Amino acid sequence: MLKQHEGKRHFAYQCGAGKWTIGVGRNIDEDGGIGLSEEEIDYLLDADIVRCLRELAVFEWFSDLDEVRQDAMISMCMNLGLSRLRGFSRALRAMKYNLYDDAADEFLDSRWANQVGYRANELAEMIRTGDYPDTS
Repeated sequence: MLKQHEGKRHFAYQCGAGKWTIGVGRNIDEDGGIGLSEEEIDYLLDADIVRCLRELAVFEWFSDLDEVRQDAMISMCMNLGLSRLRGFSRALRAMKYNLYDDAADEFLDSRWANQVGYRANELAEMIRTGDYPDTS
């Protein structure tokens, strides 16, 4: 009945009252909505990571990467989407041949890197070194 009354939407939309809503009538608007719980945010994140892992499996070399470089690629896949990530053909070719300095440089030499700033620098450094960033 709720699906019939509220409708079911796969994308955020503004309801008749102008509130941002998703799913089956979930008001996520900052002005009076309930948003998402921590558990729901974690559930969505886990689902996105699994999706990215499936998508990144198209690169036969991905499973051979260390955890840090895999995490960097997952982050880029989530941010860019697989189709835009595939546009980094020189960087991906460098990744295939373990030329991590070249790959990092190629990722940084992009409009994406200019758009996301420090995030691109952090991810490129993870690819370059195989180490997580020092957060101290």
